[in-house]
Amino acid sequence: MGGALLCLVCSLATAAVQPIRIGVPGAFTGGSAPMGLSMRNGIRLAAAEINRSGGLLGRPIELVERDDGGLPARGIKVAQQLLTQERVVAVVGFVNTGVALAASKNYQDARVPVMLAVATAAILTRQFPLHGNSDNFIFRVAAADDLQAPLIVREAVQRSAYRKLAIFADNTNYGYQGLMELERALGQHGLKPSYVARFNLQERDMANALLQARNAGSQAILTYAIGPELAELANTMARMDWKVPIIGSWTLSMSNFIDNAGPNGEGARMVQSYIPDEDDSGRRRDFLDGYQWLFHTRRIPSPPSAAQGYDGMKLLAEAIRQAGSLDGVAIVHALENLRQPVAGVITTYKQPFSRTDHEALELNVPVIGKVERGRVVYAYPADKLRQ
Repeated sequence: MGGALLCLVCSLATAAVQPIRIGVPGAFTGGSAPMGLSMRNGIRLAAAEINRSGGLLGRPIELVERDDGGLPARGIKVAQQLLTQERVVAVVGFVNTGVALAASKNYQDARVPVMLAVATAAILTRQFPLHGNSDNFIFRVAAADDLQAPLIVREAVQRSAYRKLAIFADNTNYGYQGLMELERALGQHGLKPSYVARFNLQERDMANALLQARNAGSQAILTYAIGPELAELANTMARMDWKVPIIGSWTLSMSNFIDNAGPNGEGARMVQSYIPDEDDSGRRRDFLDGYQWLFHTRRIPSPPSAAQGYDGMKLLAEAIRQAGSLDGVAIVHALENLRQPVAGVITTYKQPFSRTDHEALELNVPVIGKVERGRVVYAYPADKLRQ
């Protein structure tokens, strides 16, 4: 009898400290890897801090990481695995728009909350209509495309006074969504693109499209693509000796753009949610020091991805604390009604979500960065002062 009682006590004790399993799907290989690995490390850093302070609900966080390679079909399989085999209670992740579009319905149907940390298509947080008692399980800590595109166009049209603007976008869902948003933003200024180019991943021949853009009198190129193809764009422009600005989405800060373009990427400007700076203090300094110490590196391949992953994990953790539960609906309702501010890297979040708005970042958050001597810096000193 005593042995049976002891076994029961041991079983109860073991059950009480079972970890809280959080899924982390993302592109950890392939052209999007700088974003995926940075995001993953940001999430790891946040989880480590939470675990050091006692975990959540008296239990440690266990991250269940899966590489989708940026491929939508693999993303669906990863979702099914995380839900049915790993039984995660929530997810922080997603790098590629196409993967998120393909896989997010799996989590919505399973009533498992998702915190998008990188994928930016505006529709992602709005595709599941809110009516009656239904709940939307998709949230985001990243600058959505309909937030980025107007800032890109403002940079080109209002700050630089360009009127003839070409758009270069890749043939992924990311490029398609970005192209639509850029065209819409240009239309708000009474403009249409001077030229539109679409290209495939691993494209190695940009010359013809760039020639047509130049012949159309384009004064700058607006971009929606990822690092390797953006580098090919910049390098081809240099070979053509065509010197016009490149202004685009946040992916121009990826390490595989900066490294592969080298001096040809200098001056490229992009929307950024977070720019590491040597003068950082407070939570930004702590984040940067913690990242560099934990991962033994001086460089973050995609700083916004790391910061968004970190902040997304922190917001999800606060919602679980407030809910006092791992029930998906309870976590969603807590996220929509967060009572305590959450100090993140990008900003301090004060009730960032509501029933009808699952976007954490607003117009006043992103800034414009530029490539300078192989790193991204603030394009405008005033932006640095308001961070």
